[in-house]
Amino acid sequence: MAQSFHLLLLFFVNLICFSSQQDLSFVFDGFDHQYPTDNLYLDGLARIQNSDRLLQLTDVTTMGMGHAFFKRPFDFGSVSSQSVSFSTHFVCALVPKPGVPSGHGIAFVLSSSRDLREADQVGSLGLLNRSTDGSPSSHILAVELDTAQSAEFEDIDNNHVGIDVNSLHSVESASASYYSDIKRKKKSLKLLSGDPIQVWIGYKDSLLNVTLAPLRNQKPSKPLLSRSINLTEIFPDRKAFVGFSASTGTLISNQYILGWSFSRSGVLLRRLNISNLPTVPRFPKKTSPSLALLPLLIALLVLLALIGMAVLGGVYLYRRKKYAEVKEPWEKEYGPLRYSYKSLYKATRGFNRDGRLGKGGFGEVYKGTLPLLGDIAVKRLSHDAEQGITQFVAEVVTMGSLQHKNLVPLLGYCRRKGELLLVSKYMEGGSVDQYVFHDDKPALSWSQRIAILRDIASTLCYLHTGATQVVLHRDIKASNVMLNRNLQGFLGDFGMARFHDHGTNLSATAAVGTIGYMAPELTSNGTSTKTDVYAFGAFMLEVTCGRRPFDPEMAVEKRHLVKWVCECWKNGSLVDAIDTRLRGKFVPEEVEIVLKLGLRCTSIVPESRPNMEQVVQYINSHQKLPEFSPKFPGIGVSTQVLMGVPSLEITFSPVTSSVSPPSVSPSSADNSTFISHTIIYGDGR
Repeated sequence: MAQSFHLLLLFFVNLICFSSQQDLSFVFDGFDHQYPTDNLYLDGLARIQNSDRLLQLTDVTTMGMGHAFFKRPFDFGSVSSQSVSFSTHFVCALVPKPGVPSGHGIAFVLSSSRDLREADQVGSLGLLNRSTDGSPSSHILAVELDTAQSAEFEDIDNNHVGIDVNSLHSVESASASYYSDIKRKKKSLKLLSGDPIQVWIGYKDSLLNVTLAPLRNQKPSKPLLSRSINLTEIFPDRKAFVGFSASTGTLISNQYILGWSFSRSGVLLRRLNISNLPTVPRFPKKTSPSLALLPLLIALLVLLALIGMAVLGGVYLYRRKKYAEVKEPWEKEYGPLRYSYKSLYKATRGFNRDGRLGKGGFGEVYKGTLPLLGDIAVKRLSHDAEQGITQFVAEVVTMGSLQHKNLVPLLGYCRRKGELLLVSKYMEGGSVDQYVFHDDKPALSWSQRIAILRDIASTLCYLHTGATQVVLHRDIKASNVMLNRNLQGFLGDFGMARFHDHGTNLSATAAVGTIGYMAPELTSNGTSTKTDVYAFGAFMLEVTCGRRPFDPEMAVEKRHLVKWVCECWKNGSLVDAIDTRLRGKFVPEEVEIVLKLGLRCTSIVPESRPNMEQVVQYINSHQKLPEFSPKFPGIGVSTQVLMGVPSLEITFSPVTSSVSPPSVSPSSADNSTFISHTIIYGDGR
């Protein structure tokens, strides 16, 4: 009898513990001392604003993330997958900053871990990075409220709701809207409006429902999204933390959670007190001085002007000359994308030589720091105002709207007499050529090199096929590929980029680029996507072999990299062309694919080159590279050989948009025929 009583008591104790473990339920009608905010885990930009009773996930800081999780996990216990259920209701507000490209959105998250600080800062909503995106071991279920369209993740638009399972490619998505039970139809809903939005997420019988509505509306009878999800497959340990995630990257906005209720049962879900929720802070508007103080202010200014006329006049003239800019009416439409010369002058400490990052034929690059943006790179270019500057500035501004995680963010520009300044995000790792050709940087490993090649291939594919217009970079080379602190590759320096509509014939333009990267047809047909492919092929060989495409200091048989790699292949020792600093630590099969693909891309026959979509497939081993031999027509022939010039000695003056022929002289006194052509050389070596 005593033993039976003991077993019965033990059963009730276990039942109580199991029940308490399962019944995770809480409600936040605002976030302040009246509610248990100590139960929240915050990191990154996320913080509680007690004065406003708000949970803020991000602010106007660029390249940042914010996470907020309830400290206790949602524990499924031993229940079956059909028995798992939960319901949540929260109110959020995404507030754009006027005049600034705004917002990536937020995500409601179930995650096996509260630590998501290793996520990418650009375009990932603070959830995943390159290595974890798409991996079943990520253990993440998220409902994203996305306000930026990413071609990489196949987003449907820049105002959508999606369901993500271990990946940023949504398994289900729809444009943001809600069902009006009064009008019996869907109505669109703008996420990035600054207005509070209600979100209901419910999971029951393996079905996940997502519903949206404006603040004062009742919950609609029809959800926006419904998807069958097996929660126990995503979380095999039957436990997950619930919360929110957001990131800024180069797009910024204030992201707030006003209230949040959660329960493992829709019946037990406590309703939010809408009337008690905090108000949404807005960015302050510029206010004009009070009219009552205007006469006094005018009198004071007149008095100061009379007293210090001579001094102020001299200072005014000096500063006007020092910070003088060229501004024309057509530039007004670009608004905040134009920086004042004064701000850039101060950011770079007067373009101090200590902050100079590099120098080339097209100008110098300086490191600087701007409030809110942080570290920047400023490139100073010379220009002739008569040479299409309107189109050039328009295209520079358009570049700032491109969205790819491996593009160096172009932030804006400034124009002075005879000078153009381009402002971009500073990349801590420097350029690829510093690691490949200089001993002051450690040699890149093979895995790092092929990762960089894949990054840039993906970026060029986006520029050629994924952007609104076809973007021709026209100056792909190692010095224009930048690295962040994690040595990820970013394509930069779009000073010579050109735009064309999809499906139209590309208009012929002057041949531009750097020796060794320039396709032979440039002098006759101008630039095209095929000439970008040629330059990328030379870049692939350069990074793999640790040698410049054209090096006049080398022996004649090794001077042209394309020709030398092809000779190594003909001699049956293709991998002998690889950089000796790798010391045998590489994957021979990958090296062979990269070198052969580089030779195919640098074929002198444009039709024989693959397009960038095919290059991405080949370099990622998603598609097998077609078989061809080193004797294949057009393979292994350098541009200089094609022109009948065994060796070139070239001198030129730095130019930008103006076109002037270089001085070309043969290194040997033979009777070779020279092709007369016009070239604009970049800041090459």
